[in-house]
Amino acid sequence: MGYLAEEAVFMPLSKKVLEESDKFTCGNDDLDDFFQNDSIAYAEDLFGKTYCFQMKGNVKELLCAFTVSNASIFTMLLPNARKKKVAKNVTYIKKDLIYPAVLIGRLGISTKFQQHHIGTELMNFIKSWFVDSTNKTGCRYLIVDAYNSDIPLAFYKKNGFDFIFSTEDQEKDYRKIESDEPLRTRLMFFDLILIK
Repeated sequence: MGYLAEEAVFMPLSKKVLEESDKFTCGNDDLDDFFQNDSIAYAEDLFGKTYCFQMKGNVKELLCAFTVSNASIFTMLLPNARKKKVAKNVTYIKKDLIYPAVLIGRLGISTKFQQHHIGTELMNFIKSWFVDSTNKTGCRYLIVDAYNSDIPLAFYKKNGFDFIFSTEDQEKDYRKIESDEPLRTRLMFFDLILIK
């Protein structure tokens, strides 16, 4: 059992939860602003749902939060080598499909609880959640658009994610970005069949 399983309760991040809890901060201004100010409207507009783990018996304490939404991997748009990598474990007869996925759009761990190493536990929860037999829809992959810096990229790599594009130049071509600047984020995927 991990810290989340023993010490926290899983629930949707609602307006009421936000009002009752202390201000959630994960140390990233962009993520903090989204969870505090935009997550409810995002859900109301049906763009994604945000969930959180709250400390058992303490409605003021949010440990972590994440947002998920429907997504796809369009394999016909990938370079051949990457197409093969993404579809490596696909046995279904049709190839070059649009594969079903879930996008983890935002993920943050409260700065108060980052020393408890719950990021991997949260990622394992999300993975298990989407291969559970009660899941309402098919979902083959998890996708993240990870901040293009060492700590987030290392976190996702440690948790089994790989880059959808092997180079930033390939990803820039796919996204139609004409710039010499490094990408702000990198697309990564995890094949859920590996844990089913």
